[in-house]
Amino acid sequence: MTEAALPEGGHPSVLARLWRPFKGKPIAIASLAILVLFVVVGLLAPWLAPFEPMQKNFGADGKLVRLATPNAEFIMGTTLYGRDVFSQIIIGTRTALVVGVVTAIAMTVLGLNIGLIAGYFGGWVDSILMRSTDVVFGVPVLPFAIVALSLSERSTWAIILLMAFLFWPITARVVRAQVLSLRERPFVDAARISGAGHFRILYRHIAPNVMPQTFVHGVFGVAWAITTEASINFLGFGDPFAVSWGTIIYDVFTSMVSFTAWWWFVPPGLCIIVVVTAFYFIGQAFEEVANPRLKDR
Repeated sequence: MTEAALPEGGHPSVLARLWRPFKGKPIAIASLAILVLFVVVGLLAPWLAPFEPMQKNFGADGKLVRLATPNAEFIMGTTLYGRDVFSQIIIGTRTALVVGVVTAIAMTVLGLNIGLIAGYFGGWVDSILMRSTDVVFGVPVLPFAIVALSLSERSTWAIILLMAFLFWPITARVVRAQVLSLRERPFVDAARISGAGHFRILYRHIAPNVMPQTFVHGVFGVAWAITTEASINFLGFGDPFAVSWGTIIYDVFTSMVSFTAWWWFVPPGLCIIVVVTAFYFIGQAFEEVANPRLKDR
């Protein structure tokens, strides 16, 4: 950034700081453009979808339009049940983004607080929290999710809570490792001498220093959540009333037409690959800013 682009105080603007990870990285910029497109589609989903996603469509002859190949009316074809694939993809975009973002926020907030408290207080507090972290780390995600959802309500929000519970340990361990170093820094001693309490030191002075790495894990968390949610739905344990990319693929393979109706399963599969890959590239770009040593690898 040139001096002319700096505000009067000499510090880069918020937009400039947000753009910094993407500067000079075509792949990261392309990934950001892709995500912006999917976000717009997700926000406008009800207005962009030409049909209700679960609506059965009939032709002029009154017959159900089964497995129609892509055409002018159904640009991505129809399912075995006469439903418009394009409309399901559009609505599924909103579901994927809501699941990914909400899960990432929940796991980040939980992991951040546990990591801060464990690293700062140490001792028996650290031992209890880290042993709990180890226990959750040892839980196999998909088998546990299948059992949990089989015994409870199979809803999108149940899946979000389940994933937030299983994914927070990664963030907690990273934050704890940083806090163990930060709590010995002079600025913490200065805050303590000035009379600041533990939680003021923790959230006013230490937390801002771990936020960049926490944000990176949050970005990766969106990708993990979207992949896991699609896997759960593909196995048939997702919300039966929600339309998502995973449920679309599940419907394809349970209909036993997967080798002929390519237009039914290719679009949701590509959407999952493209969005998850985009989040990983963006997360990598932010990670290089949070940890400059990665640039040399």
